[in-house]
Amino acid sequence: MTEPFKNMFNEQFFDLFTKDLKLVIDNFDAREFVSQVMDDEWEGRELKQRCMHITTVLRKFLPADYKEAIAKILELLDHIKKTRPDSSVIDDTKFGLTLEYGGILDNYVEQYGLDDYETSVRAIEKITQFTSCEFVAHPFIIKYPDRMMKQMLVWSKHEHWGVRRLASEGCRPRLPWAMALPNLKENPAPIIPILENLKNDPARFVRLSVANNLNDIAKDNPEIVIDLAKKWKGESKEVDWIIKHGCRTLLKQGNPEVMELFGFNSTISNIYVEDFQISSPEVKVGDSLEFSFKLLNKNDQTTKIRLEYGIYYQKANGTLTKKVHKISEKEYAGNSTTRITRKHSFRVVTTRKLHLGLHQIAMIINGNELEKYDFELIE
Repeated sequence: MTEPFKNMFNEQFFDLFTKDLKLVIDNFDAREFVSQVMDDEWEGRELKQRCMHITTVLRKFLPADYKEAIAKILELLDHIKKTRPDSSVIDDTKFGLTLEYGGILDNYVEQYGLDDYETSVRAIEKITQFTSCEFVAHPFIIKYPDRMMKQMLVWSKHEHWGVRRLASEGCRPRLPWAMALPNLKENPAPIIPILENLKNDPARFVRLSVANNLNDIAKDNPEIVIDLAKKWKGESKEVDWIIKHGCRTLLKQGNPEVMELFGFNSTISNIYVEDFQISSPEVKVGDSLEFSFKLLNKNDQTTKIRLEYGIYYQKANGTLTKKVHKISEKEYAGNSTTRITRKHSFRVVTTRKLHLGLHQIAMIINGNELEKYDFELIE
């Protein structure tokens, strides 16, 4: 089983972190710091709770004045850059400092800096050049909506790719694990100029953030994303990738307008699924559902097909909820028959709780769902 994220705060990390703190905090007692962090309640804390707890302990060792404390944190980053050059961001594919640092440093700004806008914004701009820092932007957008979004627009033209990425990632309306941004979910207009500035960014991470931001917006305001996709399509190979990835939820929903935009005819004709087979009507938790079928293209011409399947998962209340999984996007020759076999895993994962009982599967062609087939999930 995958190691829980919360365990990234381990002995190896604290050994490195306390050595860094000694560089900027006079008479820093590393043993006392770790002792206070790893108290009797440490094992019971989850990731976010651990970040907050470390931040609370860190405050005891930094100056009480917020401006002075931030000065120490920025000095810490400068020292790290000098003593470990590879710990500053070295390219546009990864951050130099690990997520542990980001979780602590941006949490410090969030917990203690909301009332000092200027100091905090300077700190965020510096921290994000070393490690991911998008979560801290959300509470500042909520408290200072106009001011912070103007700052994000300025950051979208920053020379450093980490800051430009923050300009988009920090205002995602549905950023996972982050504080909600209800105003931007309702009206994402302030985000659009930022994405316009970044859609041709040379950094892959920045373009990925633009795509993810579009996908967030599409969940509440699909028409805005569809209009942008039509406007941007064909601008470049990179921008075409952004709009395709940004429309992934709309594609999974089978939105006809989006299907047509990407070359899929949402009115399927002469395309059939036959001989659908489930290897076993019962699937044990931890095993996989194996299924197969024939895809028939009875058109005379080659046809572009987006092929997916939907799994209807059992919920705790006895109802079913659908999740769509992509099989392929490709062209099928005219008058062809293709046998396709797939497996779907029902292993236990932290992101989805499995419930025993009735489940269903259905094939989806260019957004059109076909017949459902039952199977049981058992222990």
